Amino acid sequence: MKDSKILIADDDETLCYLLKEELVNEGYGVDVVYDGKDAIENLKKRYYDVLLLDLEMREVHGEKVLNYVRDNHPSLQVIVLTAKSDVRTAIECIKQGAYDFITKPYEFGQLCVTIERALEHKDLLIKNKILSSKISQAPPNTIIGESEKVKNVLKLAERAAKSDSNILLEGETGTGKELFAEFVHKNSNRADKPFVAINCASLPDQLIESELFGYEKGAFTDAKTSKQGLVEIANGGTLFLDEIGELSLALQPKLLRFLENGEFRRVGGITNLTSSVRVIGATNKNLMEEAENKNFRRDLLFRLNVITLTIPPLRERNGDILLLAEYFLQKKSPVRSLKKLSQEAKNELARYNFPGNVRELEHMIERSIIFAEGDSILPKDLNVPADDFDFANYVKDDGKIMTMEDVEKIHIKRALDQNNWNREITARALDISQKTLYSKIIKFNLK
Repeated sequence: MKDSKILIADDDETLCYLLKEELVNEGYGVDVVYDGKDAIENLKKRYYDVLLLDLEMREVHGEKVLNYVRDNHPSLQVIVLTAKSDVRTAIECIKQGAYDFITKPYEFGQLCVTIERALEHKDLLIKNKILSSKISQAPPNTIIGESEKVKNVLKLAERAAKSDSNILLEGETGTGKELFAEFVHKNSNRADKPFVAINCASLPDQLIESELFGYEKGAFTDAKTSKQGLVEIANGGTLFLDEIGELSLALQPKLLRFLENGEFRRVGGITNLTSSVRVIGATNKNLMEEAENKNFRRDLLFRLNVITLTIPPLRERNGDILLLAEYFLQKKSPVRSLKKLSQEAKNELARYNFPGNVRELEHMIERSIIFAEGDSILPKDLNVPADDFDFANYVKDDGKIMTMEDVEKIHIKRALDQNNWNREITARALDISQKTLYSKIIKFNLK
């Protein structure tokens, strides 16, 4: 894995010079320090993939450096370089988190093999972190669609992927913006690096900042160890910021600074760290209007929308509704009892405008599979909402028209009931954030 960054910490200057030359020739980026104290200072300022660590150094012993790495940079792979008399100590270092040790003198080929294995181990750790954070919300792995609008967006996305510019994905809730972000990542030169996603509307401000940028030990009450942020985990890859329009004005300058020069500080930290990631933002809002209304920084918007892709709503994707419905049937039906859509059910789907877009269609199909009594799915199993607006429902008993607040209360209550009070799904169907939905539930005292 060339282009990886290596830090050598060894007080043997001649050995360091020769080793650096060999590693640079192999394509690695290499820095050298001659004491444990300088090693710790470098690790505070720069990002490294592998640390080649000598144990016996003048001011600060290698074991102290290893303890610092364990508490502050858990994904950094440490290879201990040790004399034969230090083997027992080196084994203790393995128990404390070092990846491996090599005794001096060593063959350069053996060291290269160990470095490559350490890099593979690091990538595996990062992928496990990403998987554990996304396992409950993993998106579909394929973009389904034959309509011209989808084909055009995919062509633009494929061209945009070849650049390293930031991208803004615009589109209504449920159109599959994260799926298009993954498509860009997989077609970019960062495809072999991490794809990390975070929903900016699902977490409070303090938690979003610590998730994005990490935190130092002691930064707050429960911070018993330091933690890497997603910008560090995504280094070299892609960071996807879903619902970026919900990011608070207090956090926007910190994100802007990171977009400008790749620098950030962990919560509670005093040193600047760097990370190289491509940022893809997604929103269902008009960010230009949000900027006009002082809800979103104009300079941040211009940093984000170097390339803007607009994902079409499902109602504008002629012919894709039934194609997607069949895909979800195949995906969600039990293997031994595959359901089929009746012609009447297909007609119902074709007439509906799907305000919740692809996500609404997916949930509708999943629900119909559960409630269909036979092998064929009927219109009653789909439970497609009526398109007709019944004005009578919005007139009070005394004949007076309801206020907008009354109508809003009824509409939110019906949406919650229809989605079994799942706030995440309901918020997406209503095209509002979960924070907004929760405040409406409290305001209207909905139960």
